[in-house]
Amino acid sequence: MDRSVQADALVRATLSLSDASLRAQYVVSVLRAWPLETLGHALDALCRRAEQADTGSREALVAVVDAFNAEGMGSLVQRLREQAVGESLLALERLIRTPVRGLHSGDATAELARSSEDDSRALGLARGESGRPLTLGERKSLARRPDRETIQRLLADPHPDVIQRCLRNPRLTEDDLVALAAKRPGRGEVLFEIARSRWIHRPRVRLAVVLNPATPLELAVRIAGLLLRPELAMVARSPQVAAVVRAVCLEHLARRPPVEGRAGSGLH
Repeated sequence: MDRSVQADALVRATLSLSDASLRAQYVVSVLRAWPLETLGHALDALCRRAEQADTGSREALVAVVDAFNAEGMGSLVQRLREQAVGESLLALERLIRTPVRGLHSGDATAELARSSEDDSRALGLARGESGRPLTLGERKSLARRPDRETIQRLLADPHPDVIQRCLRNPRLTEDDLVALAAKRPGRGEVLFEIARSRWIHRPRVRLAVVLNPATPLELAVRIAGLLLRPELAMVARSPQVAAVVRAVCLEHLARRPPVEGRAGSGLH
C-alpha cells in the first residue's frame, strides 16, 4: 500500500474518534501493530502534510505526539528515530530528533521518595496537632480534593506522582497549568507529567512547556511540531530555549506555506 494511502487511513481512523484520549490510545495500538517500515513512512507522510498546514493531518499529529509521550513508548520512538535518520524521513526526524533520555530513573524516583517529608514541610502541609509532615501517599490523596488552597500548595510539590493527581483534579484551571508549566526553575519530571495530560492540548500550556528551559529536549522538540507559526517564531527567538529546539522551530517555519491575505488570516 502506498505510504500516502496509509497516512490517509491513519488520519481518517484517528479523527473518527471524538475523544483525545481515545485517539491517543488508537495511535498507540497502531504504533505497536504496524511493521516498522510501514509505520515510519506513513508517519513521515503525515508529518509532511502537517508541516504544510493540512488541517486533518495537524489534528491527527496531536494524537501521534500524545502516543509518543505515553508511558512505555520510548524504545519504539528510538527505533523510529533510527529509521528516520537511516532512510532520510526528514519530516518524521524533525518530530523525534533528540535521543530519549531517562526521565524517571530508579535513582531519581528513590531520591524523590527520600525527600518526601522535606517536601511536605516546605509546602506547609502537616497532619494533626503534632504537625507531622505528610507522607507522599497523603499528599497524593489530598491532590484529589476540591480545595483550591490545598491544590495551589500541592502544585508546588516536586514529586511527579503528586502532580499527576493534581492534573486530574476538576478544580484545576488553565491559568494554574500555564503558571506551573512556566515555573522557573522547572523540573523535567513535572513538565513531562503535564505533557502526558489533557492540558497539553491547550495552546497556552503547550507553548509554556516548550519555552521552559527545564523541559526535556526530546519532549520540547515533539511538542514544537504542533505549534502555530507565531508560536514557532516566538520560541525561535527565545534565548532561554535550547539551541536544538530553536533550530527545529526555524525548520518548521521554513516549511510552512506562506500566509496569504490580510494579517492574521492564516495562522498555521
